[in-house]
Amino acid sequence: MALIVTDTLRLGAVVCLVPAVALDGAIGGALMFLVLGGCMVPRLLGTSLTVDALHCTVLLVAAWAALLDWYVAVPWLDLVVHAMATGLLAVMVWHLLHDLGVLSHGTGAVAVRVEALAGITSMGALLALLWEIGEWLGHTYLDPAIQVGYDDTVTDLLAGVVGAFLAGVAARRHVAVEAPASVEAGR
Repeated sequence: MALIVTDTLRLGAVVCLVPAVALDGAIGGALMFLVLGGCMVPRLLGTSLTVDALHCTVLLVAAWAALLDWYVAVPWLDLVVHAMATGLLAVMVWHLLHDLGVLSHGTGAVAVRVEALAGITSMGALLALLWEIGEWLGHTYLDPAIQVGYDDTVTDLLAGVVGAFLAGVAARRHVAVEAPASVEAGR
């Protein structure tokens, strides 16, 4: 595989391992390893450079915001990160499921658009739920400094679903252009 410009962001995630461990020990290292793994997803799926760069940047900002307590200093940042990260991850999961043949496109442009919007929003809802479970597990079993609470959980879930819906709206325009031709070719 040839190097691409967004591989510099993945290299940045590797470099961030050292200061993350220095700042927050094993928890910081685990967080940055999770980000590094997440940054590999768009590369493995062959997403566009724009989506790849946005995805890696959002994950790196999310991690550093947690490590440096930016979420405390800028309370709305948590919701923006939840919306963007969940939306981007939902699009990638949806495309992965299509690539694996788990999901297939409908037989018309309207069906494809509806499936993209509903599928990406649904994936986002599930990912938002898993994210919040992960935050609760981290708070309960690893580090009580991980901020959780009823209001935080509900607003994070809402932000994740809204972010996935908006990503679905954006993605469905792209999918609607490509999918009907492939559907027609398969008839």
